[in-house]
Amino acid sequence: KSFLNHTAYLSCYFPNSQKTDIKDLRVFWQKGAVEVVHEVYYGQEIHDNLSPKYINRTKMDMDKWTLQLLNAGIMDEGQYTCIIQHRDKGSPKVIHTSECSLHIIANYSQPEIAWLHTGELKPNKYLNLSCSSSGGYPEPKQMTWLISHENRTRGLTHHMDVSQDAVTKLYNVTSKLNIPIPANTLTNISCLLHLGEQLGSLVSVPLGI
Repeated sequence: KSFLNHTAYLSCYFPNSQKTDIKDLRVFWQKGAVEVVHEVYYGQEIHDNLSPKYINRTKMDMDKWTLQLLNAGIMDEGQYTCIIQHRDKGSPKVIHTSECSLHIIANYSQPEIAWLHTGELKPNKYLNLSCSSSGGYPEPKQMTWLISHENRTRGLTHHMDVSQDAVTKLYNVTSKLNIPIPANTLTNISCLLHLGEQLGSLVSVPLGI
């Protein structure tokens, strides 16, 4: 995983790396089946075969056998393969391959609750709210409203509108809440954006009614 516009680190460590002279190796990285991302040819980095979008964006750390992909973007997501060949009696022989998947993460803004109606809050009327978060990646799982009063909290999961920017590929999300106005008791309402198992969740500032 890598944050958007940061450096991604793709590992290609292999067990016998310390005993092998880099001048006897050809190391190349490719994305998918056709795009060449980086190539080290018997100790020298060469750029002749690189896919244009990776030129001047990669560096190989030969001590750690890790490829650095600079300014990682959403379009860089995917499967990468590292192939190492050793020149054995003149003809190169593959001695190691490894694969890794790159996933890009962009931080969502803190969810924010907005009023959708004007006028006084009166009992027996309905409360209309929206909660929005923007500029994140990947697409979140769901948004839950948390309604707390008298030491009890209930969660409501409503439909979440999701839109993706055509250029940046980042997501904006909004959910709406329509509930009866609470009477005679302080109620706190907040919304929780679930980003996925490993990414956790974001919560809004609570709104007191």
